Amino acid sequence: MDIGALLKTFIYLIASSLLYPVLFLLVVLTLLILIYSGSFFAEWLERVRLKNYASEDLLDIIKKGKDISVLSHRVNNYINNLKTVIAGSNQTSEIEIENLIQENILKIWKSMDRLRMLVRIAPALGLIGTLIPMGTGLAALGQGDMTKLSSDLVIAFTTTVVGLTLGIISFFFYTVKRRWVEEDIKNMELATELLTGEFVE
Repeated sequence: MDIGALLKTFIYLIASSLLYPVLFLLVVLTLLILIYSGSFFAEWLERVRLKNYASEDLLDIIKKGKDISVLSHRVNNYINNLKTVIAGSNQTSEIEIENLIQENILKIWKSMDRLRMLVRIAPALGLIGTLIPMGTGLAALGQGDMTKLSSDLVIAFTTTVVGLTLGIISFFFYTVKRRWVEEDIKNMELATELLTGEFVE
């Protein structure tokens, strides 16, 4: 028995069997991006509608808590939760407050994981979906089957386009959302400093 031929056949079977799962995953990722686009543009509209404020006025805005339309809903929810924790106990410890802010920050960054994975996974799936049909297409070319070659090339190039497009859109969403997240985390940390400082005083 030729071990080399057996290994080649085994690898070929593995590679060829991956084509349809890759195509299926690309379809699923496309649907996920479409769904995520809705939530992204909803948050974008919220950010557009936020009132502008001078950086020196932010301290008073957070302390007084009156004009909440300058902060995102994520920051406002955190401030309300922080006030509830502070008001709910006469001996609120720094550990409880630190745990609250760390949990919120961790939750925010976890929400970014899908996009970060899509940026890498979508182009990789597009590349896999390109190489598999190229192999079978070259084999068809060797046998003179031009119909099989043309259909394989269509699959190869379309999977590349879809994978790269998904990667580009995901990277755009990730870059913009990361800026929003960093701004929210900064405001949450500032609110924690101000409100816990008032509580201690």
